[in-house]
Amino acid sequence: MNYTAQEVLQYAREEDVKFIRLAFCDVFGRPKNISILASELPRAFETGIAIDASAIAGFADEAHSDLFLHPDPATLSELPWRSENGKVVRMYCTMTGPEGRVYENDVRSLLRRAVAEAKAAGVTFSFAAEMEFYLFRLDEAGNPTREPFDHAGYMDVAPDDRCENVRREICLTLEKMGLRPESSHHEEGPGQNEIDFRYADPLTAADHAVTFQTVVKAIAAGNGLYADFSPKPLPGQPGSGMHINISVSGSPSNMQYLIAGILKHICDMTVFLNPTAQSYERLGVQKAPRYLSWSNNNRSQLIRIPAAAGEYRRVELRSPDPAANPYLAIALLIYAGLDGIRQRLLPPAESNVNLFTADHETLSRFAMLPQSLTAAAKEAETSGFIREHLPQSLIRCYCG
Repeated sequence: MNYTAQEVLQYAREEDVKFIRLAFCDVFGRPKNISILASELPRAFETGIAIDASAIAGFADEAHSDLFLHPDPATLSELPWRSENGKVVRMYCTMTGPEGRVYENDVRSLLRRAVAEAKAAGVTFSFAAEMEFYLFRLDEAGNPTREPFDHAGYMDVAPDDRCENVRREICLTLEKMGLRPESSHHEEGPGQNEIDFRYADPLTAADHAVTFQTVVKAIAAGNGLYADFSPKPLPGQPGSGMHINISVSGSPSNMQYLIAGILKHICDMTVFLNPTAQSYERLGVQKAPRYLSWSNNNRSQLIRIPAAAGEYRRVELRSPDPAANPYLAIALLIYAGLDGIRQRLLPPAESNVNLFTADHETLSRFAMLPQSLTAAAKEAETSGFIREHLPQSLIRCYCG
């Protein structure tokens, strides 16, 4: 919406806003917030609201625990599932230390820095996420089970698809919040779903990914269900991915340079795109990639160029999963793309084989993604690319 601080203050007065949630993420992308009363909003804009960061993973210790949240008025959004008698709104925040400097592990600011570097290079990126999730039933005590809400398959319809009404409510809620979902459908797994977004600038796309998970979980809970975004919640069933679609401005050659840059740095980045041990149970099976390859249309590849034209022409990276921090994932993909563009890197030959059914001799010609969380952490820990773009304290959070 691109509100200013004064417009937010006016909106809060005129629309009977009672609570403002100041939102941010920890280094692993987990949403956090603190609620303030509307009367505290001027102070939030003027000086920020202090929080105890020592209790948040990857942030300060007890000796340096104070961080300040400064709301970004452009991210104002009403939370439509809350009571209308006294509205609740949310804004994402920048984090600073007491001295006023942006906190080094503020992941949203890390992405903003990557966007600024791309702009200085004359390159504009756009992103969109395709995020999958499972809906599970709750037990009598309200705790999540591993019983899927339905047993429908890919793009099935009601009554087999029992998730349809939940997805509809999610999409309508997102729309009220200013997000633009493009499509939704049942995925291959029992109780598994996917909702896709329109392209957006990098910061907005990352905000949308975090908002999306929050909304899905809230709507699922309102329907007596649990929304699971883990990469492989059910053994033997399809894992959940967060395919990231990327478009890049400028010469048509930039798409080739982008692909080459991602392939060059993908192993270094993998621990941030696939940050849990469960992530590696998903990779390499049931349409999740394992090998460093690219192709047009081929869903067995790490990177594919979907059949699309004009503004929908894009690169799709298929390895990330919903456990990833979208701010870090998108920032690293920008840096990888910029490296490819600056050096005019060219990707290897397009792979037109089905890597899920290819023989051993064919597969032996391809390098592989890291096969475990430990291996991925070692790749990142020794990577000059990662050290150049992420603070060491954040790298330690992922690599031990």
